[in-house]
Amino acid sequence: MFAFKNKYFLIIENIKDIDLRNIKLINRFIIIYRNSGKIENIDELARFRRHCKSKKIDFYVSNNEKLTSELKADGLYISAHNKNLRLVSLKKSNYKIIGSAHNIKELNLKILQGCSHIIFSRLFKVSYQFKKSFLGVVKFNLFKISRKESLVPLGGINLSNLNKLKMVRSNSFALLSEIKKKPAKLFNRLF
Repeated sequence: MFAFKNKYFLIIENIKDIDLRNIKLINRFIIIYRNSGKIENIDELARFRRHCKSKKIDFYVSNNEKLTSELKADGLYISAHNKNLRLVSLKKSNYKIIGSAHNIKELNLKILQGCSHIIFSRLFKVSYQFKKSFLGVVKFNLFKISRKESLVPLGGINLSNLNKLKMVRSNSFALLSEIKKKPAKLFNRLF
């Protein structure tokens, strides 16, 4: 394993994006299921959730309280565009809340929403057409020092810059697009 961290956040849009048999480490992985419109079979999701539980992998559902309770997920993931402060009431239940942010304004909102971890995007340069800005390792570390929240870097993390994560002052990181592009190579490096 090249980038050894305490937690790995894997954001998936389909349960077929990841093969749980490749994950060997216990209590280090958090899977965030972020459905982008296509509704999957609830029975398959429940089976996937049970498989995650048996492998001691935390399972979070994105922006859907009803699905979170149906699947008995570990918690809820609140995306950056979700500005609902009513979600603070979930903190009183057994659900954990993870949020994502792209700037300080969104970061402060996620703190108000009661997020235990905040996925902060973009660490490295990404190839998306309209997303040009990124922090880089030095700026992220300086920003992390000035904040007491648990910040998780996301964005542009791929096989070529995976070793740079050793320099990032965070005990975790998140992956999104690299899981879909080259899962076999990535899993060989991480797991």
